[in-house]
Amino acid sequence: MIYHGNQDILKHHKVGFLCSQRCTASAVISCFDWAKVQRDKGHCVIIGNHSQIEKDVFDILIRGVQPMILVLARGMMKVWDARVLEAIDEKRLLVLSPFEPSVSRVSRKTAEIRNHKIIELADELVIGYKSKGGQLDALLKNHRHHSLA
Repeated sequence: MIYHGNQDILKHHKVGFLCSQRCTASAVISCFDWAKVQRDKGHCVIIGNHSQIEKDVFDILIRGVQPMILVLARGMMKVWDARVLEAIDEKRLLVLSPFEPSVSRVSRKTAEIRNHKIIELADELVIGYKSKGGQLDALLKNHRHHSLA
């Protein structure tokens, strides 16, 4: 595991967020509303940033001051957005990757490994939306979670 940022964040109670890449419009709205509540309450969320919904939820969360964890589905990036760097400098963000830096592209397999890592680290799990019969649906069969949609 490769870490960038404040590893003490791992000691917080952590809410993992996962969502299928394709989801309904009502699920998207529910995810956004949920993210705003988590941000405003200061809850530590573990999230990825590959799918559009993950990126959007991450953008909502990073505007807050709460601790958060970003788990990559690829090797550690070399260039970061200014908001990410600011959050790392403020000790409220931990970025981690279960991959070597040479893994530069996200694949179905790396996304699955990332999802497993989020589940492993989370104290509780929230699912924005899961497509019936999809990869996330199969992954969650043996895991307790709360669904937004």
